[in-house]
Amino acid sequence: MTELVRYETSGGIATLTLCDPPANTYSYAMMQALDAAILKARMDESVHVLVLTGDGDKFFCAGANIQMLNEVTPTFKYYFCLHANETLNRLEQTNKLVIAALNGHTVGGGLEVALAADLRIAKKDGGKIGLPEVALGVLPGTGGTQRLARLLGKSKALELMIKGTTFGFDEAQSLGLVNEVLPAEGFKEAVRAYASEFVPPRRASKAVGSIKRAVHSGLEGSFAEGLALERELQQQLFLSADAKEGLRAYLEKKKPEFTGK
Repeated sequence: MTELVRYETSGGIATLTLCDPPANTYSYAMMQALDAAILKARMDESVHVLVLTGDGDKFFCAGANIQMLNEVTPTFKYYFCLHANETLNRLEQTNKLVIAALNGHTVGGGLEVALAADLRIAKKDGGKIGLPEVALGVLPGTGGTQRLARLLGKSKALELMIKGTTFGFDEAQSLGLVNEVLPAEGFKEAVRAYASEFVPPRRASKAVGSIKRAVHSGLEGSFAEGLALERELQQQLFLSADAKEGLRAYLEKKKPEFTGK
């Protein structure tokens, strides 16, 4: 059976690669494999950052496998979307930083996958990005309508989706859809170097995870609820080894050596 999601770990980084050439489209089987890989990384204490990317250099992901969707029943389509949403929710809610490395075209469901990551890093002139589902007579049904609106604001997200606009990564960065655009040459190495900035000993990954939780969960509730969660997470961090190390190093005017604990 083809390995639909390749899983590799090194230096505190778990790399999850979508593998279904030529366009890395996802199926029910791929979503199952991605789900398992996310859980594996989430439970591995040696992993501090997840990097999600696509196989090859042409596509990150072109979304759901259209041929598969055309051949299955409406009931299967519904449960497929439900399972895909659950998988992407798990990716978004994991307590570790998730970086989507956009190595090529990132359209339709592929962008919906990338939107579930915390940060999106794209390859210079690597391809197009957007949600063109309206051209198929459907909507972005794997969280796209909700995540894009939360990221870009209601009006801009609505405009992009109803027009089915696709555009380059530089424009995506100017919109705030992509965090950084890195040179095409040495892109994989540059992504790894970027991800390494959030791994101990350089960064307190426990604090990074708590910041992520505070932002994601806080924005879904009231301001008061968000502040309460922030206080709770801060109290937990004050008890951590990394907080003790950070405060000690600051007072001694030294560079901290974080352990992620």
